[in-house]
Amino acid sequence: MNRISDDILFKVEKPARYTGGEINSYIKDKNEVDIRFAFCFPDVYEVGMSHLGMKILYYILNERNDTYCERVFAPWPDMEELMRKNNIPLYGLESKDSISSFDFIGFTLQYEMSYTNVLNMLDLAGLSIRASERGENDPIVICGGPCAYNPEPLWDIADLFAIGESEEQINEIMDFYKKYKGSKLKFLREVCHIGGVYVPSLYNVSYNEDGTIKGFEPVYKDVPAKVTKRIVENLNEADYPDKLVVPFTDIVHDRIVLETFRGCTRGCRFCQAGMIYRPVREKSAPKLLEQVDKLIKSTGYSEVSLTSLSICDYSDLKNLIYNFIEKYSENRIGVSLPSLRIDSFSVELINEIQKVRKTGLTFAPEAGSQRMRDIINKGVTEKNLMECVSSAFKSGWSTIKLYFMIGLPYETMEDIKGIAYLSEKVVEEYYRIPRGMRKKGLKVNVSTSIFVPKPFTPFQWVHQISMKDVKEEIKTIRTSIRSKHIVYNWHETPLSYLEAVFARGDRRVCNVLIKAYEKGAKFDSWSEYFNFHIWEKAFEECGVDGDFYAYRDRSYEEILPWDFIDTGVDKSFLIEENEKAKNARVTPDCRLGCKNCGVSVNLGGKCFEGAVFNKIQ
Repeated sequence: MNRISDDILFKVEKPARYTGGEINSYIKDKNEVDIRFAFCFPDVYEVGMSHLGMKILYYILNERNDTYCERVFAPWPDMEELMRKNNIPLYGLESKDSISSFDFIGFTLQYEMSYTNVLNMLDLAGLSIRASERGENDPIVICGGPCAYNPEPLWDIADLFAIGESEEQINEIMDFYKKYKGSKLKFLREVCHIGGVYVPSLYNVSYNEDGTIKGFEPVYKDVPAKVTKRIVENLNEADYPDKLVVPFTDIVHDRIVLETFRGCTRGCRFCQAGMIYRPVREKSAPKLLEQVDKLIKSTGYSEVSLTSLSICDYSDLKNLIYNFIEKYSENRIGVSLPSLRIDSFSVELINEIQKVRKTGLTFAPEAGSQRMRDIINKGVTEKNLMECVSSAFKSGWSTIKLYFMIGLPYETMEDIKGIAYLSEKVVEEYYRIPRGMRKKGLKVNVSTSIFVPKPFTPFQWVHQISMKDVKEEIKTIRTSIRSKHIVYNWHETPLSYLEAVFARGDRRVCNVLIKAYEKGAKFDSWSEYFNFHIWEKAFEECGVDGDFYAYRDRSYEEILPWDFIDTGVDKSFLIEENEKAKNARVTPDCRLGCKNCGVSVNLGGKCFEGAVFNKIQ
C-alpha cells in the first residue's frame, strides 16, 4: 500500500486523527500473532475515541498474545479525498497496514445514521460492500453494539453479528476462529453455535403480500432458531482496561470513563437501552476505586466521569464520591456525573463534587405534562423538578439544561405546550429565590429530540410522528416560550425519519442503504453532509416505501424483523407495558419489587434485588 506521508497530513484539518502512536496504544509484532482484528468506529476519531465499548474490547483483544487489535476510524472527507487520490486504502492506526489484509473487520453500531460510513469504510479498504460478493480470502466482517439488536438492515453487509455484551463472547469467537482459520465458510457455518452470534446467511426470510414478514427460518436444522443475547454476569470480575489510549488531540469525552453498573430498573417505555441491557449488575465501590486509581496513574487524566444508564441509581453513589474526593481532591482530580434524574438529585452530593471542579447541570423530564410522563413511565413529577432546580439555584447554579422528547406515543398538543410551560416555571422558580441567595445570569437551555420507536421496547409497535406534525410541535414550543432566559434547540426531522426506518427495517432496506451510499450518502449524522434528497431517490429507485417502516403501527401478532433475538425480556411484558401506557398507568421501579419482565428467569441469573451497599472501611 501507499503509506501515509507528512505531505498528505499537512493538507488535512486534524492530522492527529490519522497518525496513531498515542500513549498506551498497543504495538505488536504482526508476525508473532495469529489473528489481526481491525476495530472500526464508523465516525470521526474524536467521536470514536470517546466510546467506552471500543476501549474495553481494544484492551481485551490486545491482552491476548495471539491477537493484534488496531483502531480504525472514518476519515473526514478532506482526508478521504486525499486517500482515494493517492491510492491509500483504509488502514489500522497502529501498523498503518491496509485492513483488507486483516482477519476480522469489526464495526460497533451505536446509531443507525452511521451505516453509510460502514459501507464507505469497507469501500475505502478495497472490499466489496456486500458480504455475498466478498471472497473466501477477504476479512470476516463482524458487527455489534446496540443497533445490532436489529441486524437485518445490514444483513448483506456483515458476515456475522455479536448480540449483547462481548467481553466473554469476543474471546470465544477468536478461539473458534483459530480452530477454523483457512476456511471462512466453515467458520461461519459453525460459529452460529456460540451464544449471541447471528450469521444472516444461515437464515431465510419470506414475506406476505402486504409486505409484512411471513416467516424467518434457519437454513439448516442445527442453526439456532433463536439468538439469545450475551451478558456478563459479574461486572466485578469482568475485564476492564487498566490503561486507556490518551489522544494527541481533543476528543468529545477527553477524560477517564468509569462504568459503575449496567442495566436499569426504571422501565421508561421509550428507552431501548433500559430494556436490552437488563438485568442490573453493579460494580462494588472498592472495585471502582481500585480501577480508577490504576487509570489515573496510567493516563494522567484529571477528570473522571462516572457512567451508567442512570448514574444516581448506583446504590453506593454517595460513598463512592465521598471516598473519591477524599483521596483525589488535593491533586485537583475531579469527578463528573452525566444527566441527572430529577427524583434522585442530591444538591449535597453535587456540591461536594463542585469543590474540585464546577460542572453543568442537565435534567431530563422528557415530557412537559404529568400525563405524558406517566405514559412513558418516567416516574417523576413537576414537584421533583422544582425542588431540584430550587436547590440548585440556591447552591450557586444559574445555568440549567432541560431535555425533552416530542412525537411521543399518545401525546396531545397540550402535552407539547407543557414543555414550554414547565420551562417557564423553572425560570419562575429562579426568581422565587431571594436576590442575595442566587447567582446572576440565568440561562435555561431547553432541547427536544424526536421520539424514534425502537426494537425491544413497549413502543416498538407504535408509529413515528410525521415530519409535518413534528414541525408543528416545534413551532408550538417556540411560540409558547416567552422568557428571554430560555434558549430552545431542536433536532431535524428527516434524520429521525431515517433513524426510524433503519431501527425497525427488515432486509429490504439494505438495498436502500447501498443505493444511498452509491449516490454519495455518508456522515449522515453530521448536518453539513446529510442530504435527504439522496435518500428519497434511493427509496424510489429501490421500490421501497420508507413510510411502511416509520409511520405504520404494528399489530401484536405481526412477525417483527428482530423477533428471532431473545433479550431475556418477555414480549408479553412489553405488550402489557404498551397497554398501560395507553391508560397513563405507571409501573413502579423494579427495585421496589420484581415486575416479572422475564429477565431473571430467561437468562438464568438474578436481577437486582434491593439496595446493595458496598461500604468502604
